[in-house]
Amino acid sequence: MRLEDIKKIGVAGAGTMGAGIAQIFAIKGYDVVVTDIAEKFLDNAKKIIAINNSSLIEENIISEADAEKTIENIFFTTDTKAFADADVIIEAIIEKMDIKQDYWKEVEEIAKEDAIFATNTSGLSITEICKKINNKGRFVGMHWWNPPHIIPLIEVIRGEETNDETVDTLVELVKKIDREPVVVQKDANGFIGNRIQFAIFREALNIVEQGIATVEDVDRAMKYGLGFRYASIGPFETADLGGLDTFYYISSYLWEELSDAKEPSEMLKTLVDNNNLGVKTGKGFYDYPDGKGEEAMKRRDKAFYKTLRELHMKTLKDDLFS
Repeated sequence: MRLEDIKKIGVAGAGTMGAGIAQIFAIKGYDVVVTDIAEKFLDNAKKIIAINNSSLIEENIISEADAEKTIENIFFTTDTKAFADADVIIEAIIEKMDIKQDYWKEVEEIAKEDAIFATNTSGLSITEICKKINNKGRFVGMHWWNPPHIIPLIEVIRGEETNDETVDTLVELVKKIDREPVVVQKDANGFIGNRIQFAIFREALNIVEQGIATVEDVDRAMKYGLGFRYASIGPFETADLGGLDTFYYISSYLWEELSDAKEPSEMLKTLVDNNNLGVKTGKGFYDYPDGKGEEAMKRRDKAFYKTLRELHMKTLKDDLFS
């Protein structure tokens, strides 16, 4: 499959990720078909896309007419056979290995022989997910970040049998929709982003459990120190600029004190056991009563939009509609 031959995108799964993925391709003018197992999930996807469009309109990134054109490019159905003429099929269903394996086996039976298959798993093995399909060369990981209609990073992950053409075409497709691709050359759980994210999360929990700092101050340290820095330069650039001798010296005494826990922390386990799961239950590390969760999500999105504008030479509107 060549980039210029890609006209229709199939998206399996109508949750937050699937809806956002469909929206971005539709914004760029692709025909998109979204499937799920029940109409109620498709209705939910329509609501998510409407909310996303509203935030883009509020930020003066798109017009109401642009939003309407985006919706016109998306077709919703419970019939997987609608993927029969799709050029790229992206799966964003539940993160359970056996369900994903069976799903792809079903899709391969109806899809075009040259269609690219991509899974949006957050960290499961690409090689294992495609275990039940025959043509493993066209199967690849395509990990979007939440919220997918805002965050530019997309990880393209090789399975053990993914061919170069599949990777190269998907990288070019990611660039065409004005996202930032990185290639994960080895199929490792967590890929790049989640391996780094959960290393930070593990140490953040460790700092709080040891009484070194509060949850609030750990978040502030990240937002106004590390996060501020890493929004512009990565960890290797940071080390080069700071001096590798300095980083080597600090590593020699600090690494032995950092958490190397192999199990989730007791603090996290207690929250989960008590069904304090964050915004979706109204309480997690912070409390979210009476609509505070929705306010938190809106604040997050506004901050993300501002960061995008500050870090990219072109405006977000130019990126979306170029």
